[in-house]
Amino acid sequence: MYKDNYSVDVMNNMEKKDKKFIPTIDSVLKRKPIQMPKEIYNASGINIFNKRIKSLIFSTDLAIIKNNNADGVIAVYPFTPQIVINQAIIEVSPTPVFCGVGGGITTGQRSIDIAINAELYGAYGVVMNAPTPNDLIAEMREKIDIPIIITIVSEKEDFESRIKAGVSIFNVSGGDKTAEIVKEIRGRHPQFPIIATGGPTSEDILKTINAGANTITITPPTTGELFSAIMDNYRAKM
Repeated sequence: MYKDNYSVDVMNNMEKKDKKFIPTIDSVLKRKPIQMPKEIYNASGINIFNKRIKSLIFSTDLAIIKNNNADGVIAVYPFTPQIVINQAIIEVSPTPVFCGVGGGITTGQRSIDIAINAELYGAYGVVMNAPTPNDLIAEMREKIDIPIIITIVSEKEDFESRIKAGVSIFNVSGGDKTAEIVKEIRGRHPQFPIIATGGPTSEDILKTINAGANTITITPPTTGELFSAIMDNYRAKM
């Protein structure tokens, strides 16, 4: 029987709600324009290196990474992972960063080298693509001390072999089937940490959390979309 690698927060899966008044300090210039959906606060979060993470923003745009209120950044992109990109994101981000290190097209020793560099530069974890072979995960597990996160895209995945190889967290990205996949994992591993995409609506986010996700990933609007809204406002005032 495989032993799940989970945090105390995930194991308890409970949180006492603090109803006390919380003073808030804000300003026009320091306010974060990109806010995480309030539904995410229903998630338990995952405690990583004594930092509780309920929300992750999915972006490599440095301006967006600097201007949001998510608990962390998941920096995965559809190109060959590059050390300089990971370093730039970690340096700019005010919150923990989880770096993509390949596992599909980019694999083998190259992925391991990128993962080692990410850890040394301050990443909180590394994210590997769905095709990543278990032997690469096992070899990487021997070389780094931060969590290895594997992307899950189907309920047909062999979850047990991934855990045995050394995966610390599942990152579920199954499109409209994400909640179903999360539920399948949670049924087999009641206490294993799960990150999952939240979907486009509040209902989707709550559905995914209720299925068992501990942390939710949100895709923000692009800088072009944000700029369009600002320019429309400017024009309306002319």
